[in-house]
Amino acid sequence: MTAPSDPPVLPTPSERKPLYVQVVTQPHLQGCCAVNISETGIGLIATPGGRTQGPREGEDLEMAFTLPDSRARIHVRGTVRWRHDPAERDEGGVTALGVSFHSFEGSDGVALKRYLLDHQLYVAVVYAEESELKELRVALDNHVRLRFVQAPEDVDTLLGRGDVSALLICGRDEARAVALVERLATRRAEADPTGAGPASDLSPRILYCAPAMPTRLVELFNQGKIFRALTPPFEPVALRQAVLQASRELGLRTEQRRAALELERNLLRERAREAPGLATGADVAEEPGFRSPAMRRVLELVRVAAPHRVAVLLQGETGTGKEVLARVIHRLSGRSSQSLVVQDCGTLTETLLESELFGHVKGAFTGAVADHPGLFVLADGGTIFLDEIENTTPALQSKLLRVLESGDVRPVGGTQVRRVDVRIIAASNRDLSEEVQAGRFRSDLFYRLNSFTVDLPPLRERPEDVLDLARYFLAHFNRTLRRTAAGLADDAAQVLLWAKWPGNVRELRNCMERAVLLSGEDELVRARHLPPALVGNAEGVRRQQVRVSGAGSLRERLEQLEREIIRDALEQHGGVVRRAAAALEMDPVTLGRRVRRHGLQAKDS
Repeated sequence: MTAPSDPPVLPTPSERKPLYVQVVTQPHLQGCCAVNISETGIGLIATPGGRTQGPREGEDLEMAFTLPDSRARIHVRGTVRWRHDPAERDEGGVTALGVSFHSFEGSDGVALKRYLLDHQLYVAVVYAEESELKELRVALDNHVRLRFVQAPEDVDTLLGRGDVSALLICGRDEARAVALVERLATRRAEADPTGAGPASDLSPRILYCAPAMPTRLVELFNQGKIFRALTPPFEPVALRQAVLQASRELGLRTEQRRAALELERNLLRERAREAPGLATGADVAEEPGFRSPAMRRVLELVRVAAPHRVAVLLQGETGTGKEVLARVIHRLSGRSSQSLVVQDCGTLTETLLESELFGHVKGAFTGAVADHPGLFVLADGGTIFLDEIENTTPALQSKLLRVLESGDVRPVGGTQVRRVDVRIIAASNRDLSEEVQAGRFRSDLFYRLNSFTVDLPPLRERPEDVLDLARYFLAHFNRTLRRTAAGLADDAAQVLLWAKWPGNVRELRNCMERAVLLSGEDELVRARHLPPALVGNAEGVRRQQVRVSGAGSLRERLEQLEREIIRDALEQHGGVVRRAAAALEMDPVTLGRRVRRHGLQAKDS
C-alpha cells in the first residue's frame, strides 16, 4: 500500500449506508463482505476457518473493495474496534467486525466520500410489462434508482451489486412470479440454514406486485418470503411508501444486527473480565472456596453426580455459590464441551420466563416479530441451570416437568415440538420440601428434581474458606479495577474471620471490592477499609467468643468478662459513666475506678 494521503476525518461518526460487496482483507478473512459503510468506518461479516483467523480487536486490517456504479476500487487501512465470533456449536453463525478507518490510498477517501454523498436507494424491478413501467417511474423515479430486468439470471446479477434494497416482482404471470419468490427463499435458506441469520436479514425486501390468490399471498407473507403484496394498477403514493418502507426496514434491521452483535461482544468481554472463573485444568478441590471439610464433602457428592444425566438440585442460602457449583458440575460432566445456559427464574414474569425458556414463534404475542428458539433449544446437548426455581408458577412447573421427562419443547404459540437433550441443574434458596407442603411448588416436579440433592453450607460454617476467598477476590479486583492492594492486614483478616456473613460468599466478594477501591497504592487492606457494619458485627461476635471461650485462669477470665461488660455499657450510653452506672445498677464512683483500671475511654457527664 502506498503512503496514505490525507483522509477525510470527521470528529463524529457519519451516517452509515448499506453496502453489500465482497471485501479482500489482509490478514485474510474468509468469506468477507461489507454490510454497511460510512466515511469513518465499515461493518464486515465473514466466515473464517476459526476464531484465530484474521485480526483481533485493536489490530490493523487492510481492505480492498469495489463501489457499485462507479466501480471505483477502494484501498483503506483500519483498526478492528470490535469483533464478535459465533459460538463454537453455531455452525451457521458468522463473524462480525466493526472497523474504523484511519488511512486511504491515494484519492480513495475522496472517491468514497463522493459515493456516500451521491448515494441513493436502488430498487430492482423484474418482469415489469410496458403498461407498468410508466406507473413505476412516476411513483419512484425521484426517490430511488430503478433497475429493470426480465430474466431470473439477471436478477441474480443485479442483486449481486450489493446495494439493492428492494425487489419488485411484477408482470401478469402468477406461476413465474411465485417460482421466483420460492427460488430466492431457497437461496437465502441455503446461505443461512437457521432462517434468521445475516444472509436473510441483509437480503433485499421483496414486494410482490403480480397476481396471486389471497390465500397464497398470506402463506408467502407468513413464511417471511415476501415483505408486502401490492395489487396493480399501482396508486403512486401507496407504491412509493411501500418501497421506501421496505428500504428503511432493511437498513434498520442491518443497523440493529450490527448494534446487537457489538453489544453482545462487549457484554461477553466484560463478563469474562469481571466474573471470577474456575481455572481450566485445575483440581476443583484446590479452588478457593472448596478447601474446607464442609465443601470437600459437597465436592464428593458432585463428583458422583456430575458424569451422569441425573437432575441435580442445589439448596442453600443466597450467596453460597450455587451457580459456581453448577459450573463445576457442568465442567466435570461429559457435556463440558457444550453450552451451559443460566437463567434466574426470579427476575422475569411468568410469560416472559416461559418465552425465554421454551421460545416463541413469530406473532405469538405483541412484539414477537420473529421466531425465538428459547434457552432449552440453545442448551441442546449441554446443561441448563435454573436458579431460584422456587419462584416459578405451577403452570410453568408443569412444562418444566414435561421437558424433564420427555425432552420435548414446544414454543409459545407454536404447534411443532422439538426434542432436546439437556441436563437440568436447579437451585433454590428455600427448602423445596417445605414449599411443596405449603402448596407453592408441585410435588411431582420436586420429586423429579430431588433425585440428587446437594445442600451448600453457609460461609459461617466453613471458616477455613473465608481468607482463601478474600485473597482470591482481592487479586481479582486488583486485576479488574486496576488497583494495587498489597494483601490483607492482620486486623482485616481477624474481622473477616469473626463476621457472621449473612450474605455469604456474595457479601464477602462485595466487601473485598469496596476494600480494594478504598485502599491506597501498594497498601494493605485494613479493617478501616471494610464496611463499618461488618466491623461492628464482627467485634460483637469476638466479644461473645471471649466471654464464652476465653483462655486463662478464672480470675483472668472474670476480669476480661467485666471489662467487656463495662465497655458495652459505656458504648450504649455515649461513654457517660453516670448513665452506664445506672444501667449496671452500681455506684458511679466505683464504675469510674474500674473504667480507669481497665483502661477504657469514658466521659464525666
